[in-house]
Amino acid sequence: MEIWINPACSKCRSALRLLDAEGAAYTVRRYLEDVPSPDEIRAVLDRLGLEPWDITRTQEADAKDLGLKEWPRDADARERWITALAEHPKLIQRPIITAEDGTAVVARTDEAVRDAMGR
Repeated sequence: MEIWINPACSKCRSALRLLDAEGAAYTVRRYLEDVPSPDEIRAVLDRLGLEPWDITRTQEADAKDLGLKEWPRDADARERWITALAEHPKLIQRPIITAEDGTAVVARTDEAVRDAMGR
């Protein structure tokens, strides 16, 4: 299991505390330092069953600078979104846990973290 985190994020710290309390085996990826490639973002999206706009933090300053709220959310725009996430990793929703069964979850709640541990 791998968890993508921003250490400054309270939801990430909460997820790590829960994983530790449950004795889960996991690897931490500080995705702002170890930025995921477009291929890695595509793979995580496939595992999540989501589209890039579903995991984009649209309230971030970078999102506003890019005008993301105005971008189309369709198949033709998908790669543009993925490129934006790779170039501006702060826009990626967090934490994301890739589970042992090949799926992933956006683990913003204790329930989602527990769900990932059970997979």
